[in-house]
Amino acid sequence: MDTVIFDVAERVATITLNRPDRLNAMNQQMRDELRACWQRVKDDPDVWVAIVTGAGRAFSSGADVEALATGGFVKPDRWRELAIHEGIALLPTPRRMRVQKPVIAAVNGVAAGVTLDLVTEADIPIASEHAEFVDPHVSLGYVSSHEMVNMARRVPVAVCLRMALLGRHERMSARRAYEVGLVTEVVPHESLMDRAQELAALVLKNAPLAVWGTKMAIVQGLGLPIPQAEEIAAGYLEVVEQSEDHAEGPRAFVERREPRWKAR
Repeated sequence: MDTVIFDVAERVATITLNRPDRLNAMNQQMRDELRACWQRVKDDPDVWVAIVTGAGRAFSSGADVEALATGGFVKPDRWRELAIHEGIALLPTPRRMRVQKPVIAAVNGVAAGVTLDLVTEADIPIASEHAEFVDPHVSLGYVSSHEMVNMARRVPVAVCLRMALLGRHERMSARRAYEVGLVTEVVPHESLMDRAQELAALVLKNAPLAVWGTKMAIVQGLGLPIPQAEEIAAGYLEVVEQSEDHAEGPRAFVERREPRWKAR
């Protein structure tokens, strides 16, 4: 892969958007390679947690405007040229691809436009003190659609509207993002990836199948009436109760030792 770096170490996959000369702007190649990365996270039994970040001084400046202007994004047929919602449903993001494993977003610089979805769909988003958040769609003549629909489920609606309607003329600071709940933590820039790795290590101390089931129970139940959301959560509980790890947790507690999780 040329536009994304994918590394796995100690059960943690690190996905790095890698077009630093273009502030990691997303073109068709990055979109395709990012989709392949999320699929690997889902399918690789040696990956239990993922971190997504950017190379250089930006997380991502959003869609590559040059590619937008020159038709650089491929629409395979006329239907998908007209039915934009079909393309939105196929965007390479954790929620859309139903990535069951926890995702940590380590926002190292500006996060803009389409790649705001990688922040709002992360399970544990954290930010460098240098991070900034902006949605320039209306400043380019585009409607801000899925980005702000997702944003409105993470931050107060008034905050979302301010970002959407001011476009490129105002950027949200990392500190403000923490205040409104867009990120869970702000750290010194040089400590960002160390902190992301620390958080991944803490997640790995827990039973992986239980972690994945808990994530999916919460995400799939969002927006539903509480009784329906509880039914979904109960379904994931039933799945995990059939696992070896479900028996290992209480056994390790009784034997006064650390559990040995297998994701089985």
